[in-house]
Amino acid sequence: MPRIFRGACALAATAVITLTTFAAPAQAAEPTAPKEFVALSDVAPTIIQEMRYRGRHNFVGTRIDGYVQPMCILTRPAAEALRTAQRRLLRSGYTLKVYDCYRPQRAVDHFVRWAKDLADEKMKAEFYPNVPKDRLFADGYIAEKSGHSRGSTVDLTIVKLPARPQRPYVPGEPLVACFAPNRFPDNTVDMGTGYDCFDTLSHTDNPLITGKARENRQLLKNTLAAVGFRNLPEEWWHYTLNGEPFPSTFFDFPVSRRALSGC
Repeated sequence: MPRIFRGACALAATAVITLTTFAAPAQAAEPTAPKEFVALSDVAPTIIQEMRYRGRHNFVGTRIDGYVQPMCILTRPAAEALRTAQRRLLRSGYTLKVYDCYRPQRAVDHFVRWAKDLADEKMKAEFYPNVPKDRLFADGYIAEKSGHSRGSTVDLTIVKLPARPQRPYVPGEPLVACFAPNRFPDNTVDMGTGYDCFDTLSHTDNPLITGKARENRQLLKNTLAAVGFRNLPEEWWHYTLNGEPFPSTFFDFPVSRRALSGC
């Protein structure tokens, strides 16, 4: 009897372990970046980073899925090209400032969900005051795929040195249109509109943008074209590396140092 009892206990223990294993399967590991991806700060540490989608000052008004850390990740060729552009601007008393770099597909999916929720317009007054939210897809402001997810596209601008302090965005504060003269006080040079301004005034060569703002857009465009980037005509801040290493692959690893290390 004792031998039978011990055997029954062993079987019961085995059953418990088996049931526990099936009841709580291990979570799938997060995808990691291919070796061709790097942190921009490791390649060009003097470029300023203000990663808008890691915080709440963006057109959604909340932190976007996939941005675990406030860092810029790019393919190495894109990062090295920006380093060359930065060196040229530093000699003229300017620095680059990036707002977004590699963007996981899960972040793009977050944008799509938000765009379909027509009741959520808490950031409309700043980022898309003249565009009905139900037009964001049709007008091309939101799409189900983004070149950013390929790793060689970057949103950026220029800051005059020495960089002025920039006050933090306070969630819930009164919003001002992104094309207004008194818009949110970014420390960048005047580009005619703020970043992520869903308006035709953001088109790089819009003839209504004149004077110093037009000169600044051309300075950014010419500097980046010289190192191999092409501009998206509808967004003065959006540039993609020519000959990008992953022209048709849309990645979904999170924006984090861990994703780069693969551990």
